[in-house]
Amino acid sequence: MLTSAATSRPATQWSRTVAAVTAALVLTTACTTTGGRAQNTTSQQASATVAAGYDAATRDDAQFNRQFKHETADIDGVKMHYVTGGTGEPLVLLHGWPQSWYSWREIMPALAEKYTVYALDLPGLGDSEGAPSSYDKATLARYVHRLLAGKLGLNKIKLVGHDLGAGVAFQYATQFPDEVVKYAHLDYPMPGPTLSANAYRQASWHMSFHNQDGFPELLVDDDVRDYLSLFYGYVAYGGTSFGGPGAKAPFTAQQIDEYARTYQRPQVLTGGFELYRTLDQDERDNKAAKPITMPTMLLTAEGTLDFTRSTVQPLMSNITRAVEVPKAGHWLIKENPEFVTTELVKFFARGADR
Repeated sequence: MLTSAATSRPATQWSRTVAAVTAALVLTTACTTTGGRAQNTTSQQASATVAAGYDAATRDDAQFNRQFKHETADIDGVKMHYVTGGTGEPLVLLHGWPQSWYSWREIMPALAEKYTVYALDLPGLGDSEGAPSSYDKATLARYVHRLLAGKLGLNKIKLVGHDLGAGVAFQYATQFPDEVVKYAHLDYPMPGPTLSANAYRQASWHMSFHNQDGFPELLVDDDVRDYLSLFYGYVAYGGTSFGGPGAKAPFTAQQIDEYARTYQRPQVLTGGFELYRTLDQDERDNKAAKPITMPTMLLTAEGTLDFTRSTVQPLMSNITRAVEVPKAGHWLIKENPEFVTTELVKFFARGADR
């Protein structure tokens, strides 16, 4: 399922990798430290060089750099990285796994024609540096709030979250409801009142695998790029995750390089898996949350709207628009950017804010 330009490994080696992943799911005590967490064998040279490459994908893009700039801010020991540009009311974009702010790159120019766009790297992910106190989505939302409201003075925002970033975005909206004008929730069934974290993890092998303590780091290790390349195809339109015959990653080799650049940093790789290891806490937090009342839009992969809506409806009392993105799997923004952009612009421009 690699793109033709992407680096691939011989099939026999990937067979061994798949076998190792299967074995990891039934192991519970091997390879752990005295603290119970597996050692990450990736070299700890994590690199000032890699960490400093926050603009690697845009450094030579003159048109992008005329419109957007990279910024950082220190938030409780975490240096949060974000990209901002445009004019108008603030529009905040939160990415999922295994991506970064860069997942929004293709649609940011169109959004920036109407809004001041803030595309964040979540705490501990992308080119943000340092680890948050926890990767549960309620905690991450508070880091994001301290950046947006505390540092940047943004007390009225339009908010978009995709995948696990939508879990963070929902928690932002429920904790700070007077500060979110409208909310767009992209392709993320929510653990909570109608979907337990345990049931959520059982929906796909990767959720169970990523939940294991330390084994994903141990097995993915130096094969981060190959692992991501295969995973992107798995949940793409036509991918086997959606019952299709299989699909290639919808991203170019250069785009995969950019995502791999960040996830090759050991702390970021672990941080990504921690998003899954905190799903039980997410379930508890979402059950305890007050339903949000601001106008909300759902966008999902083709064929998944009913299921996703069933998991979020108890938590969102004012869903004014809900639609599947045609010809798109999980990577909505990449697989049908024109449709997603049109929906976002229409939704945020439509009618009264409340």
